[in-house]
Amino acid sequence: MASRALWKGAISFGLVHIPVSLHSATTDSGVDFDWLDKRSMDPVGYKRINKKTGKEITKENIVRGVQYEDGQYVVLSDEEIAAAFPRTTQTIEIESFVANTDIPFVYLERPYYIAPINQGKKVYALLRDTLLKTGRVGIARVVIQTKQHLAVLVPSGPGLILDLLRWGTEIRNWDDLDLPPEGAKAAGLSEKELSMARQLVNDMTDTWKPEQFKDSFTDAIMALVQQKVKQGKVETVEQPEVPDESSGGAGAKIIDLTELLQRSLRHQGGTAGKTAPKTPAKAASTTPARKPAAKTGAASRRRAA
Repeated sequence: MASRALWKGAISFGLVHIPVSLHSATTDSGVDFDWLDKRSMDPVGYKRINKKTGKEITKENIVRGVQYEDGQYVVLSDEEIAAAFPRTTQTIEIESFVANTDIPFVYLERPYYIAPINQGKKVYALLRDTLLKTGRVGIARVVIQTKQHLAVLVPSGPGLILDLLRWGTEIRNWDDLDLPPEGAKAAGLSEKELSMARQLVNDMTDTWKPEQFKDSFTDAIMALVQQKVKQGKVETVEQPEVPDESSGGAGAKIIDLTELLQRSLRHQGGTAGKTAPKTPAKAASTTPARKPAAKTGAASRRRAA
């Protein structure tokens, strides 16, 4: 089945725009247990229930509040909330480029595939290959379904991956954990112990093969489902139709690439940014390397799943 575009827009850096479409890079493989009314086999959804009285309330009597202290809320109107929504721009706006080892894995949240559309293949390839050769990833902001995200644009194989990032304020620091000190000597490790551990790791080292790892719970449940199907133990459930909410978006017009790059460099004063670039990684890896999470604010950089 062809991949359905979830979002259409453009990658933007400097004066260069790359028309692209966004595609989900993952699929849920776990078992999805739906609630059913055993009397009628109708789907069961969530009701609006007053948690104190246990009674159902109408939509008109629901307001939205933000808790700022225990038991203390500030109520916001729909108009106030709507005014705070980020403006939808259909653009993955790259704000900076960083070394592909700078972002700890803990920040990675959700990956998406990025594919070129319209006449964007050449400049798409230019960005992909440049990031690979320089060992860089792009830190960007993007609005998806009215929600603003920080993201990292990563070259991987033949394509580009947009991995949504967690904000720095969402990452907890290490302070509350009782961790051993860094460094073998400080942690009380002997050279013999380190040597044996390295040997064990080397003996167990293999090539990453995701197909080797299976979800045994899902397999067992689906085997049970198939068994019941063969026995004729199947119930008919009528599901309400879900409207198609596929997003549209006109692709950006591509003009002369060399001219755009030259104009972008002139616009930046002849440099890629105010901060001197870091030394490129020796090899352009396609996945950011793991690094201990810094204190909450330290990861603000950034960003580009």
